[in-house]
Amino acid sequence: MRPTRPLRNKFAHRALTLIFLFAVTLTMSAEWTPQMEEEGGIPAYNAGPPPKGTKLPATLTKADLWGADAQYPYQTHAYDLASKIPAVLHQQPCYCYCDRMGHNSLHSCFETSHGARCSTCLKELYYSYQQSKKGKTAAQIRAGIIKGEWKQIDLQSAATVN
Repeated sequence: MRPTRPLRNKFAHRALTLIFLFAVTLTMSAEWTPQMEEEGGIPAYNAGPPPKGTKLPATLTKADLWGADAQYPYQTHAYDLASKIPAVLHQQPCYCYCDRMGHNSLHSCFETSHGARCSTCLKELYYSYQQSKKGKTAAQIRAGIIKGEWKQIDLQSAATVN
């Protein structure tokens, strides 16, 4: 027995409705696509050092960190190193995309305890410090960060970096 025409139309209508809902869902979810896929995906940073006479906000010190923010030596040590290269950090993007919450560079992460809680910020900080010690410019360090070289940093051994 073949289905009657009204039954076929009912199935066709349901199929079209499901296709339409899928298309709408897909379109709406495109707004949540990671920023990395949008126009190069490089988070906010400053192209040069702060203007002469401009003082950057201070980074926190070891003493400012406690609890989960000071659970591992690499967390507190990162803040010591951040205070040594503020102009370099000012010129680096941060791939945790904290620029979405108002940060304008990697330096911003260490003005608060955010940097202590974020492995991306910590790895980028240690990478920046190591490259700075090797004589690399902030622009060269930024190029390495954009390439993802910071991902190779081992936080467990990072506390020994000086």
